[in-house]
Amino acid sequence: QVQLVESGGGLVQAGGSLRLSCAASGTIFGLNAMGWYRQPPGKQRELVASITIGGGSTNYADSVKGRFTISKDNAKNTVYLEMHSLKPDDTAVYYCNMQAPFRDFWGQGTQVTVSS
Repeated sequence: QVQLVESGGGLVQAGGSLRLSCAASGTIFGLNAMGWYRQPPGKQRELVASITIGGGSTNYADSVKGRFTISKDNAKNTVYLEMHSLKPDDTAVYYCNMQAPFRDFWGQGTQVTVSS
C-alpha cells in the first residue's frame, strides 16, 4: 500500500514563507496528477494547486495565485508547494493528493498556521 508522507508545515508570521513536501512511499502506477488541498478550520477541503505528470500543467486557486508555486520531482515521486506572502487566511491543514485511474491517494495532512 503506497503512502504519502508530508512535511514542512508549521507556524509562521504573516508575510512569511513555508515549503511543503510530499513523497510517495512507492510507485503509483498510472499516476497522472499531483496536488495540494487544504481544509481551514470549520470549512470544507478545497483545491490549492495541482500539476499534471506528463506536461507539467499547473492550476491554482485564485486565492493563492502569484504567492504559491507547485512543482514535482517525478524521479522521487515527490510534489512540493512553495508558499510565500502567507496570510492568516492560509491557516489550514494541507493535504497532499496523487491521482491515478480509479484511485486517489491522500497524505495525512500537515498543519500550517499563519499568525497576524
